[in-house]
Amino acid sequence: MVLFEEIVRQIVAIINSLGYMGVALGMMLESACIPLPSEIVLPLGGNMVLGGRGISLLGVNIAAAVGSMVGSIIAYLIGYYGGRPFILNYGKYFFVSLKHFHLAEKTFLKYGASAVFFGRLLPVIRTFISLPAGIAKLDFKKFLIFSFIGMIPWNALLIYLGFKFGQNYATIIRPIFHKFEYIVIGGIALIIMIVIVKQYTIKKDHSVKK
Repeated sequence: MVLFEEIVRQIVAIINSLGYMGVALGMMLESACIPLPSEIVLPLGGNMVLGGRGISLLGVNIAAAVGSMVGSIIAYLIGYYGGRPFILNYGKYFFVSLKHFHLAEKTFLKYGASAVFFGRLLPVIRTFISLPAGIAKLDFKKFLIFSFIGMIPWNALLIYLGFKFGQNYATIIRPIFHKFEYIVIGGIALIIMIVIVKQYTIKKDHSVKK
Protein backbone atom coordinates (compact mmCIF):
# COMPACT_ATOMS: atom_id res chain seq x y z
CA MET A 1 0.00 0.00 0.00
CA VAL A 2 2.89 2.34 0.83
CA LEU A 3 4.43 1.52 -2.55
CA PHE A 4 1.18 2.37 -4.34
CA GLU A 5 0.87 5.68 -2.46
CA GLU A 6 4.41 6.55 -3.50
CA ILE A 7 3.54 5.72 -7.12
CA VAL A 8 0.52 8.04 -6.88
CA ARG A 9 2.71 10.84 -5.48
CA GLN A 10 5.16 10.42 -8.35
CA ILE A 11 2.35 10.46 -10.91
CA VAL A 12 0.91 13.64 -9.37
CA ALA A 13 4.33 15.29 -9.64
CA ILE A 14 4.51 14.29 -13.30
CA ILE A 15 0.99 15.60 -13.95
CA ASN A 16 1.89 18.93 -12.39
CA SER A 17 5.00 19.25 -14.55
CA LEU A 18 3.25 18.31 -17.81
CA GLY A 19 0.32 20.74 -17.58
CA TYR A 20 -2.53 19.91 -19.97
CA MET A 21 -0.87 16.68 -21.07
CA GLY A 22 -0.50 15.65 -17.44
CA VAL A 23 -4.21 16.20 -16.72
CA ALA A 24 -5.14 14.18 -19.81
CA LEU A 25 -2.74 11.40 -18.79
CA GLY A 26 -4.03 11.30 -15.22
CA MET A 27 -7.66 11.10 -16.29
CA MET A 28 -6.84 8.49 -18.91
CA LEU A 29 -5.28 6.30 -16.21
CA GLU A 30 -8.27 6.67 -13.88
CA SER A 31 -10.79 5.97 -16.63
CA ALA A 32 -8.75 2.95 -17.76
CA CYS A 33 -9.31 1.51 -14.25
CA ILE A 34 -5.92 2.44 -12.78
CA PRO A 35 -6.98 3.77 -9.34
CA LEU A 36 -5.58 7.30 -9.60
CA PRO A 37 -8.43 9.33 -8.06
CA SER A 38 -9.91 12.14 -10.13
CA GLU A 39 -10.38 13.94 -6.81
CA ILE A 40 -6.60 14.45 -6.92
CA VAL A 41 -6.00 14.97 -10.64
CA LEU A 42 -8.78 17.42 -11.48
CA PRO A 43 -8.37 19.92 -8.61
CA LEU A 44 -4.64 19.85 -9.34
CA GLY A 45 -5.49 20.84 -12.91
CA GLY A 46 -7.71 23.66 -11.64
CA ASN A 47 -4.95 24.84 -9.34
CA MET A 48 -2.53 24.99 -12.30
CA VAL A 49 -4.58 27.88 -13.70
CA LEU A 50 -3.41 29.98 -10.74
CA GLY A 51 0.25 29.22 -11.41
CA GLY A 52 0.82 31.77 -14.14
CA ARG A 53 1.76 29.12 -16.70
CA GLY A 54 -0.70 30.20 -19.38
CA ILE A 55 -3.09 27.38 -18.45
CA SER A 56 -6.83 28.10 -18.71
CA LEU A 57 -9.91 26.53 -17.13
CA LEU A 58 -11.27 25.69 -20.58
CA GLY A 59 -8.00 24.04 -21.57
CA VAL A 60 -7.95 21.93 -18.40
CA ASN A 61 -11.56 20.84 -18.99
CA ILE A 62 -10.78 19.85 -22.58
CA ALA A 63 -7.67 17.93 -21.50
CA ALA A 64 -9.65 16.14 -18.78
CA ALA A 65 -12.44 15.23 -21.22
CA VAL A 66 -10.01 13.88 -23.82
CA GLY A 67 -8.12 11.83 -21.23
CA SER A 68 -11.33 10.51 -19.67
CA MET A 69 -12.72 9.44 -23.04
CA VAL A 70 -9.50 7.72 -24.14
CA GLY A 71 -9.24 5.84 -20.84
CA SER A 72 -12.91 4.86 -20.96
CA ILE A 73 -12.51 3.51 -24.49
CA ILE A 74 -9.49 1.45 -23.41
CA ALA A 75 -11.47 -0.06 -20.51
CA TYR A 76 -14.48 -0.67 -22.77
CA LEU A 77 -12.31 -2.52 -25.31
CA ILE A 78 -10.72 -4.62 -22.56
CA GLY A 79 -14.19 -5.68 -21.45
CA TYR A 80 -15.36 -6.16 -25.04
CA TYR A 81 -12.49 -8.33 -26.24
CA GLY A 82 -11.12 -9.76 -22.99
CA GLY A 83 -14.46 -10.48 -21.39
CA ARG A 84 -15.23 -11.20 -17.77
CA PRO A 85 -12.72 -14.10 -17.40
CA PHE A 86 -9.81 -11.87 -18.42
CA ILE A 87 -10.72 -9.23 -15.83
CA LEU A 88 -11.25 -11.79 -13.07
CA ASN A 89 -7.98 -13.59 -13.81
CA TYR A 90 -5.66 -10.73 -14.73
CA GLY A 91 -7.27 -7.53 -13.45
CA LYS A 92 -5.33 -7.68 -10.19
CA TYR A 93 -2.08 -7.25 -12.11
CA PHE A 94 -3.33 -3.86 -13.30
CA PHE A 95 -4.54 -2.66 -9.87
CA VAL A 96 -8.17 -3.53 -10.73
CA SER A 97 -10.06 -4.23 -7.51
CA LEU A 98 -12.42 -7.15 -8.09
CA LYS A 99 -14.64 -5.81 -5.31
CA HIS A 100 -15.01 -2.53 -7.17
CA PHE A 101 -15.44 -4.29 -10.50
CA HIS A 102 -18.28 -6.40 -9.09
CA LEU A 103 -19.95 -3.26 -7.75
CA ALA A 104 -19.79 -1.59 -11.18
CA GLU A 105 -20.95 -4.79 -12.86
CA LYS A 106 -23.91 -5.12 -10.50
CA THR A 107 -24.88 -1.50 -11.19
CA PHE A 108 -24.67 -1.98 -14.96
CA LEU A 109 -26.67 -5.21 -14.91
CA LYS A 110 -29.38 -3.51 -12.88
CA TYR A 111 -29.68 -0.24 -14.80
CA GLY A 112 -28.19 -0.99 -18.21
CA ALA A 113 -26.83 1.75 -20.46
CA SER A 114 -28.08 4.53 -18.16
CA ALA A 115 -25.54 3.33 -15.57
CA VAL A 116 -22.77 4.51 -17.91
CA PHE A 117 -24.18 8.03 -17.57
CA PHE A 118 -25.02 8.33 -13.87
CA GLY A 119 -22.18 5.99 -12.88
CA ARG A 120 -19.72 8.73 -13.90
CA LEU A 121 -21.02 10.78 -10.97
CA LEU A 122 -20.50 8.06 -8.36
CA PRO A 123 -17.33 7.15 -6.45
CA VAL A 124 -15.64 3.88 -7.52
CA ILE A 125 -18.31 3.06 -10.10
CA ARG A 126 -17.17 5.89 -12.38
CA THR A 127 -13.73 4.27 -12.65
CA PHE A 128 -14.92 0.76 -13.51
CA ILE A 129 -18.27 1.14 -15.29
CA SER A 130 -16.65 0.91 -18.75
CA LEU A 131 -15.63 -2.71 -18.13
CA PRO A 132 -19.13 -4.21 -17.75
CA ALA A 133 -20.33 -1.98 -20.60
CA GLY A 134 -17.70 -3.56 -22.83
CA ILE A 135 -18.45 -7.07 -21.58
CA ALA A 136 -22.14 -6.54 -22.40
CA LYS A 137 -21.09 -5.17 -25.82
CA LEU A 138 -23.12 -2.01 -25.30
CA ASP A 139 -23.48 -0.08 -28.56
CA PHE A 140 -20.21 1.83 -28.89
CA LYS A 141 -21.80 5.09 -30.03
CA LYS A 142 -24.23 5.02 -27.11
CA PHE A 143 -21.34 4.25 -24.76
CA LEU A 144 -19.39 7.28 -25.99
CA ILE A 145 -22.35 9.65 -25.71
CA PHE A 146 -23.42 8.50 -22.24
CA SER A 147 -19.82 8.56 -20.99
CA PHE A 148 -19.18 12.06 -22.30
CA ILE A 149 -22.31 13.72 -20.91
CA GLY A 150 -21.82 11.92 -17.59
CA MET A 151 -18.20 12.88 -17.05
CA ILE A 152 -18.38 16.56 -18.06
CA PRO A 153 -20.25 17.83 -14.92
CA TRP A 154 -17.99 15.82 -12.60
CA ASN A 155 -14.81 17.01 -14.28
CA ALA A 156 -15.92 20.64 -14.42
CA LEU A 157 -16.93 20.72 -10.74
CA LEU A 158 -13.66 19.29 -9.42
CA ILE A 159 -11.55 21.47 -11.71
CA TYR A 160 -13.45 24.55 -10.53
CA LEU A 161 -12.99 23.59 -6.87
CA GLY A 162 -9.25 23.27 -7.43
CA PHE A 163 -9.22 26.66 -9.15
CA LYS A 164 -11.38 28.33 -6.50
CA PHE A 165 -9.75 26.96 -3.36
CA GLY A 166 -6.23 26.18 -4.59
CA GLN A 167 -4.04 24.49 -2.00
CA ASN A 168 -6.90 24.54 0.55
CA TYR A 169 -8.79 21.91 -1.47
CA ALA A 170 -6.92 18.96 0.01
CA THR A 171 -7.36 20.00 3.65
CA ILE A 172 -10.77 21.71 3.65
CA ILE A 173 -12.88 20.98 0.57
CA ARG A 174 -12.04 17.37 -0.20
CA PRO A 175 -13.38 15.92 3.12
CA ILE A 176 -16.59 17.94 2.70
CA PHE A 177 -16.87 16.86 -0.92
CA HIS A 178 -16.68 13.19 0.06
CA LYS A 179 -19.73 13.72 2.27
CA PHE A 180 -21.43 15.50 -0.61
CA GLU A 181 -20.87 12.43 -2.81
CA TYR A 182 -23.27 10.41 -0.70
CA ILE A 183 -25.92 13.10 -1.11
CA VAL A 184 -25.40 12.80 -4.88
CA ILE A 185 -25.79 9.01 -4.65
CA GLY A 186 -29.03 9.38 -2.69
CA GLY A 187 -30.37 11.94 -5.17
CA ILE A 188 -29.56 9.75 -8.16
CA ALA A 189 -31.10 6.72 -6.48
CA LEU A 190 -34.29 8.72 -5.85
CA ILE A 191 -34.43 9.85 -9.50
CA ILE A 192 -33.96 6.26 -10.70
CA MET A 193 -36.76 5.06 -8.44
CA ILE A 194 -39.09 7.77 -9.77
CA VAL A 195 -38.26 6.83 -13.39
CA ILE A 196 -38.82 3.12 -12.70
CA VAL A 197 -42.16 3.79 -11.00
CA LYS A 198 -43.26 6.04 -13.90
CA GLN A 199 -42.30 3.43 -16.50
CA TYR A 200 -44.11 0.73 -14.56
CA THR A 201 -47.22 2.92 -14.27
CA ILE A 202 -47.18 3.69 -18.01
CA LYS A 203 -46.83 0.00 -18.91
CA LYS A 204 -49.62 -0.89 -16.51
CA ASP A 205 -51.92 1.75 -18.04
CA HIS A 206 -51.19 0.43 -21.54
CA SER A 207 -51.99 -3.11 -20.40
CA VAL A 208 -55.31 -1.99 -18.91
CA LYS A 209 -56.26 -0.14 -22.12
CA LYS A 210 -55.53 -3.23 -24.21
